[in-house]
Amino acid sequence: MRTVTTASAMQRLAKRWQRGRVRVGFVPTMGFLHAGHLSLVRRARQLVGPHGRVVLSIYVNPLQFAPTEDLSAYPRDFERDAKLCRSEGVDVIFAPGPEEMYPAEPGAAFSTVVVEEQLSKLMEGESRPTHFRGVTTVVAKLFNLVLPEIAVFGAKDFQQAAIIRRMVRDLNFPVKVVVAPTRREQDGLAMSSRNKYLDESQRQQALVLSRALRQAQERVRKGAPASAAQLRAETAALVALAPQARLDYVAFFDPETLAPMQEVRPGVQMALAVFVGRTRLIDNVKL
Repeated sequence: MRTVTTASAMQRLAKRWQRGRVRVGFVPTMGFLHAGHLSLVRRARQLVGPHGRVVLSIYVNPLQFAPTEDLSAYPRDFERDAKLCRSEGVDVIFAPGPEEMYPAEPGAAFSTVVVEEQLSKLMEGESRPTHFRGVTTVVAKLFNLVLPEIAVFGAKDFQQAAIIRRMVRDLNFPVKVVVAPTRREQDGLAMSSRNKYLDESQRQQALVLSRALRQAQERVRKGAPASAAQLRAETAALVALAPQARLDYVAFFDPETLAPMQEVRPGVQMALAVFVGRTRLIDNVKL
């Protein structure tokens, strides 16, 4: 395993693989890896085979954080991440610094962004208006540097994956986007690097997200269509039972178009965001 820290070195290596017709699988992350990330690495390896290359990027992207969000506090532990990557057979860690991704030469500061203008307006886009322009910009840059044939994302960030797929389609990136299932702790909490922020009490209260999803699944499984407004009210009532939890949003939508659904039937996707203390967690499920 090797670590690459400059954009130019990563692109040179990727072009060499491309000339040699080596299949490349890519897993973009912000580091502080957990079992969910490692499941994406295993999926990438499965798709490119033993003779392909798996690249995992570690980059805490400042462009997707608002000034009031947790950029400086976001957990980082490169040595631990590197050990996990080595144990999973990652070929290359791409770990650029901010100056590599967003050069700021005098008179030529970084000034180009990639904006998806439809899917990014909803849900996370309403709560975090500048978030997705940061995501699409950095992922577009990473695709151009790593030149992957396949990129693997996690289903926990369902809207993000849909937006990346749209960007790939609209801008003709020669990349296949694969979305792997959400990995959960034994008690149902979706794995997330931000779970580290939770104290013991908050960790228990964070289970309200998976409970809300299961409650809605059970409601829909009974067969009769339910209104989104009614399910939204039931979810809000459940979240309110956790003293440190505050509902940001809950949405019911078509999993392909992300269009909001007023009547919730089997196959509709449900997503929610909840603050537990100061930590904002997201989760989703197909009902």
